[in-house]
Amino acid sequence: MTSGSPESTSEDATGAVPPPASPPALPPAPAPPPHWSELPDERLLERKISRLGLRIEGTDVEPLVARLHAELAAKGLAFMPPCHVGDEWFVPVGVPMIFVPFFLVHERLRRLERKIILEVEGDEPEWFMRLIRHEAGHAYSYAYSLYRKRKWQQTFGLASTAETEFYRPRPYSRSFVTNLDDGYAQSHPDEDFAETFAVWLAPDSDWRAKYAGWNALAKLEYVDELMRSIAGKPPTHAPACRVSDYDCLGVKLKSYYAQKRQQYEDAYPDFHDRDLRALFAAGESAAERVKAAAWLRKRRRMFMATVCKWTNERKYRVDGLLARLIARCGELGLHAPAGPGGDGALEREAAAWIATLVTTHRFTGKFKRTR
Repeated sequence: MTSGSPESTSEDATGAVPPPASPPALPPAPAPPPHWSELPDERLLERKISRLGLRIEGTDVEPLVARLHAELAAKGLAFMPPCHVGDEWFVPVGVPMIFVPFFLVHERLRRLERKIILEVEGDEPEWFMRLIRHEAGHAYSYAYSLYRKRKWQQTFGLASTAETEFYRPRPYSRSFVTNLDDGYAQSHPDEDFAETFAVWLAPDSDWRAKYAGWNALAKLEYVDELMRSIAGKPPTHAPACRVSDYDCLGVKLKSYYAQKRQQYEDAYPDFHDRDLRALFAAGESAAERVKAAAWLRKRRRMFMATVCKWTNERKYRVDGLLARLIARCGELGLHAPAGPGGDGALEREAAAWIATLVTTHRFTGKFKRTR
């Protein structure tokens, strides 16, 4: 073989052929990005909800949806409302499908919801079932066009009644069932039906005994009659639709919570902080001072009587507001001037402020800030 041919090899002094050179080491593969559930809050809030890949299947919500369907089947009903992930509990108007809040399908989102909103609506199984039975009532109303029936309208009212964000429930009324809080059945004819349906559907409600002597019993008996009339029948109204047209998840988590916190701002402990600090500012520099919580507590009955007299508000609502204000004064460590010197002026200012809060609540449903 001639020198320089392609098949020639070099040998060392001993005649051995050296091993081939090792290829250069590759850099280590980059670590995969963390799953969104592992992100800190500030980074998670930048994510769009629709990009989180949320679904009901395989979560704690799935068996609860199955439980709803089992309860419907036990009543002989054929329609099983489809359930999807949405931004809140709701059924779109005219569309018989149920949306469950996205934060219920993942523990990481439940923690975030609890941190920002202070509670997670429907995070306990029985609470979840009360809510989803209510939504199933709406779904059935649309699936079978029940709200168009004359007797439905005579029993519950017109579904076309204008909806309002604020209503004033009568807490001791016996004309409505109680399923969800705040007398929700009293807010609108549609809600009255949905609440009545929820109570009728619950396996352990024993509604005939519980509501004996109530006007609401006639509503329950009508729902029972109505459901028997459609037992085993398929829906009469099943519009074609896309879930994404209704789920409202195309926003970042931070935008969702900014809007939600504004909606419920008067439920937060710090809602009245600015006004409380302004009201009791004189106590900061007073030579003699008392705790503002004790000052308010001592005058609680007087404020309640005065405010109720001039606002015509019920005592339980004013008393509840005073209890929250007293507790918050204690948490903030506020003080009021001691002695009779400034009591009269402070009492008048406090009474005027509380009356303003109550009056605003009567017209808007919220204890809005005065400034």
